[in-house]
Amino acid sequence: MGHCVIAAIKQPLESWEQILSASITDADGLSAHFHIDKTQVEKVISRYPMAINPYYLGLIKKGGDSLYRQAVPDVQEIKDQRGYEDPLNEENLSPVPGLTHKYPDRVLFLVSSRCAMVCRFCNRKRKVGRPSMVTGESIKEGISYIKRTKSIRDVLLSGGDPLLLSDRELFHILSEIRSVPHVEIIRIGTRVPCTLPQRVTPQLVEILRGFHPLYINTHFNHPSEITPEAALACARLADAGIPLGCQTVLLRSVNDNPVIIKELMQKLLFIRVRPYYLFQADLARGTAHFWTPLEKGLKIVEALQGHTSGLCVPHFAVDLPGGGGKVPLLPENIRKTGKNRYMMKNYSGKEFLYPPQDL
Repeated sequence: MGHCVIAAIKQPLESWEQILSASITDADGLSAHFHIDKTQVEKVISRYPMAINPYYLGLIKKGGDSLYRQAVPDVQEIKDQRGYEDPLNEENLSPVPGLTHKYPDRVLFLVSSRCAMVCRFCNRKRKVGRPSMVTGESIKEGISYIKRTKSIRDVLLSGGDPLLLSDRELFHILSEIRSVPHVEIIRIGTRVPCTLPQRVTPQLVEILRGFHPLYINTHFNHPSEITPEAALACARLADAGIPLGCQTVLLRSVNDNPVIIKELMQKLLFIRVRPYYLFQADLARGTAHFWTPLEKGLKIVEALQGHTSGLCVPHFAVDLPGGGGKVPLLPENIRKTGKNRYMMKNYSGKEFLYPPQDL
């Protein structure tokens, strides 16, 4: 997946809009590709919308694989009702619709209700895919709140996916936010480089380049998602001076394995995306079949440390239910043995006294 491969990719015959418009959104369309129970799938879709664009569909090798599980509705979404409709308490932390002000100096601003592929594990299952999630009025109110709230220095655009806005719409929102004197940093949370990399056009990159300091956190969950097309999208963004991070979600039967996570993190670095967070899956209703024990994530991080570059090791974190915020978790590798004396375990499991006994 080096530069020669990236350079060899031809421009797509279809525009990203055409690819998106051909998305599968009903059971009939899905049944043309996979053996499914159409009645059950329709029941799930009636509550939680589905959208799988042809690009991401083409990455699924077989029914039930790691990419299939992320994209295709599962009856467990409506059978298992554990969890919360609004797991991070975003609605109660929203001074205006569509804008969450949880931390003192930064806000989460929803600017799009659409996604290139509707992830089945989404923590906003209650909203994503519904036009009422974001409106022209909610965007106006959000911008107004940012302008009048002087403590805000960092704005994270989210959704849905902000990069599914048209170039014109995105330019307008970025211009409004960048014009606010107290806003220092703009971030965009997007899964487009993974699920619809064709959207990252040279024209889009030129727009984004004009709003530095601008950061993008994208979202890859499995090594199979890192394709030549995804590499090209990330290369375009990185070449425009946009720092790229990845927020991976730990998902049962998708990536809850140290070998898979290690390969994913190493491939991310190769396409110039810095592993940032490995998230414990949020406790959203309809996603319980993806949940993993907390110990699983800790063991995966422990298996990474020392066995690959520190750049490859993300922060394992839980975003606390009820709006408590993110808490980074670390494997237990230290215990106190006396006054200012500690026993530490290294990556291979060997224990060392610190400071050494002779000091």
